[in-house]
Amino acid sequence: MITSIYPVLMSTDVAATTEFFRDAFALETVFESEWYVSLRSGAFELAVLDAAHETIPDGYRTSATGILVNIEVEDVDAEYERLVTRGGAPVALDLRSETFGQRHVILVAPGGVLVDVIQPIPVVDA
Repeated sequence: MITSIYPVLMSTDVAATTEFFRDAFALETVFESEWYVSLRSGAFELAVLDAAHETIPDGYRTSATGILVNIEVEDVDAEYERLVTRGGAPVALDLRSETFGQRHVILVAPGGVLVDVIQPIPVVDA
């Protein structure tokens, strides 16, 4: 029986990646070392691991790429104001509404991981 599943982002800068997610989304640190940090918000968990750590097999010690972390929020416009307008977070895709049922902005976390901050909205009939 599965008791938990959560992503672990391999990073070349554990401190910066951790700080981004902790500060931007008020995640609580539940475990922290120099090479591994576990963050949580309620039942949701995200971890950051030093990509060069010895527990990673040779040939795979690289920073996370091709990763999109989705974070659903109640008010994406308020989050945009807080994170981008006032906070200066880097944006890969500016705030917009999609016909498939989401209003979102895609941010760039340290190391190039994309963070899609999403508010579900009604789907627009075609």
